[in-house]
Amino acid sequence: MIMKSLQGIGTTLFLLVMCMLSLNVSAQDQDPKYGAPGWQLEDYRVDSVFGAGVTRAYNELLKGRKSHTVIVAVIDVGVDTSHEDLVGHIWTNTKEIPGNGIDDDHNGYVDDVHGWNFLGGKDGRNITVESYESYREYYRLRKIYSSADSALHSRDAEYAYWQKVKEHFLEDSLMQARTVTKVAQMIPQLRTTDSLLQLALHKTSVYSRDLEQLQTSDSTTAKAKKAGLYYFRSSWISEDMSLEKYLVEVNEYLAGEQAKLKAFSEDPNAVRKEIAGDDYDNINDHNYGNNNVAAGSMMHGTHVSGIIAASRHNGKGMDGIADNVLIMPIRAVPDGDERDKDVALAIRYAVDNGAQIINMSFSKALSPGKKWVDEAVKYAEDHDVLLLHAAGNEGIDIDTVPDYPNPYFEGTGGKASAFLTVGANTWGPDSLVIAKFSNYGQKGVDLFAPGVRIYSTVPGNQYEAYSGTSMATPVAAGVAALLLEYYPKLSARQVKYVLLHSVMKLPDSRTKLAHTGKMVDFDTLSVSGGIVNAYNALKLASTLKGKRRKALRMKVIHKNLD
Repeated sequence: MIMKSLQGIGTTLFLLVMCMLSLNVSAQDQDPKYGAPGWQLEDYRVDSVFGAGVTRAYNELLKGRKSHTVIVAVIDVGVDTSHEDLVGHIWTNTKEIPGNGIDDDHNGYVDDVHGWNFLGGKDGRNITVESYESYREYYRLRKIYSSADSALHSRDAEYAYWQKVKEHFLEDSLMQARTVTKVAQMIPQLRTTDSLLQLALHKTSVYSRDLEQLQTSDSTTAKAKKAGLYYFRSSWISEDMSLEKYLVEVNEYLAGEQAKLKAFSEDPNAVRKEIAGDDYDNINDHNYGNNNVAAGSMMHGTHVSGIIAASRHNGKGMDGIADNVLIMPIRAVPDGDERDKDVALAIRYAVDNGAQIINMSFSKALSPGKKWVDEAVKYAEDHDVLLLHAAGNEGIDIDTVPDYPNPYFEGTGGKASAFLTVGANTWGPDSLVIAKFSNYGQKGVDLFAPGVRIYSTVPGNQYEAYSGTSMATPVAAGVAALLLEYYPKLSARQVKYVLLHSVMKLPDSRTKLAHTGKMVDFDTLSVSGGIVNAYNALKLASTLKGKRRKALRMKVIHKNLD
């Protein structure tokens, strides 16, 4: 599945590509009155917007109350820890002496002052673009099953898996080629549109507000205006981004997509071997990476972090959801598919260093190392840590098509009890409440949270609006953190219980699925049948007696993980 829940500008741009390939853009997407910065904080009962009820919670329930600090780990592409709206909200390992080249706290990681980068090398280099899991598995298995006598293995379980891998590999490679082609075709069109509008407006930078006000009788300019508005609205480009800047990001995105397409014909592990140098098939080989949590683009992880923890009421950019949170950046997700080993070790790192909540805004279709991830999820659960995971952006029912990581333990039939999967909703209140890209599932998705045109922090003290279940997940994680700030004795399971049993139900339960156009009951699209709501959650939390266990932290983190 190419359309990951990750990739920041990539997610937003890919929505435009998908529109070009197959999807229609709804009237709601094109209405500029929707999606105002900060709409995710609003409450339907006050603002007629399907936000998370955060502002109402602060105004009516939290005034004058003292909060407790909560650590939220963000496993992602990296975080701009110097962002003006995140300064003071980044976790610091006080047991580590910065820059002395010594593992002072003996946790296995040298100089991990603000987290750890599992995509780095000891020489300071970093992995940015990675292969897809479908190709890594295809590359591994083809030597076994592409031979003439491979039919002899037809009854083996792994042979069935090989067939599945081939299917995903073909789907991914074809979609990747289509994406590169469509984006390459779009760039000259976008460049021409921007040039024409600059001439018509006598400006060097064109913004959506300029086009809204543009009146013209010239047919060429009118067509350029229509095209420009299409780009702004269908891609949900923020009001602060010009077409010129968007064009720069599209070119960068294309370069990354071309690199991933090229990787389908090369050794998918070559870069990993060269930079990280670990045995990626051995979970006990954990002595790799570096402490540069701000490597790579940082776009996605910084955006996610701001949604959770950006300073409130400081007059800058936007307000985060939780007012007393420390973000623990853990870099384990490249532009491409994350490796299960990195995810498993990242979860363990977060747990062992005091995180109470872990945000995982990424997904993929295959998980060959699921056993390692399952064991890490159990480890988090045993240490009272709540994990929140993005449902994914393919617009499918994940009850029927698996998405990873997930809470289902492989081979046992068990399910994690401190794991939430989050889908994305729009602002409403029309019939298209579930975001057109969001995955759903009556069993596979726990709840929905605002995930369309969410305005948040990006590197360089900038702010942009992006869309995806990647954005919905930190909204839910932020509400979870808010609960623990004011009710610190709640266990991870209790926080999950509160979030699920305090959701905002739709006034009209019927909603439309964008891919099919069919009207369905919103209650049937997730376990809870609703949208996360901080106001409701805090009221419910106030009625519970906390059951959080005393924290259990291992001094020796990695001890025979098999």
